[in-house]
Amino acid sequence: MNKIKVLIIDDEQLARDLLKNYLAKDPRFEIAGECSNGFEGVLAIQELKPDLVFLDIQMPKITGFEMLELLNEPPVIIFSTAYEEFAIRAFEANAVDYLLKPYPLERVQIALEKALKRIQSGTGNREELENLSHTHEESSGLLTRIVIKSGSKIRIIPVETIDYLESEDDFVMIYCRDGRFLKQKTMKYFENHLDPKKFIRIHRSCIVNTLQLAEIQQYGKESWILLTKQGAKLKISKSGYLTLKQFLTNDTDGL
Repeated sequence: MNKIKVLIIDDEQLARDLLKNYLAKDPRFEIAGECSNGFEGVLAIQELKPDLVFLDIQMPKITGFEMLELLNEPPVIIFSTAYEEFAIRAFEANAVDYLLKPYPLERVQIALEKALKRIQSGTGNREELENLSHTHEESSGLLTRIVIKSGSKIRIIPVETIDYLESEDDFVMIYCRDGRFLKQKTMKYFENHLDPKKFIRIHRSCIVNTLQLAEIQQYGKESWILLTKQGAKLKISKSGYLTLKQFLTNDTDGL
């Protein structure tokens, strides 16, 4: 049997060394590589195509969950965290294995056996990872940034730089200061996770940053266009117009 290729992604050198020491005791596994942050991790997964990844949750630059969003075909993943409050119940509910630091050899061995069965059966744990991501999204607060994979580059978009968002089939096109970028999310997700005091859904296919509002024009009985400060023309639905009107009324009252 071919050895199982393992990639370790963790910003702590001691944690990586501990896992490498544990894995060295089992001839069924080989270390394909190690990374200290999520940027390197995404590229390493694409290049090395590991069978199994140990993924830390809390890392600089991008978190383990943000990194997971950037993977089209994730390998089997075992999460590791030093923070018990990080959705331990969610891991268990979605049957995704995790290690709580500092992890003993016996616990790592149990996780490896579970991962090995998934790899050998060819089932992986993609469905469980998707369910976990959904659970994490629902429990997380308002977005402060959006992580985008654009070609071979990874970009971090602060939400305050976003002008507006438009639906594109199964994706959302994000128009911002640095250009436009696709994200595989729903408009409902962004509506629920962007600050409602700053972002308004003016149409089923469009959410706009209220700071970009330049002018509203009516061109029919119940048809309106929003002009942004950057010159974009965005359709406004009847319900979107009422929401905008309420927002502008409240904004004026607050002055």
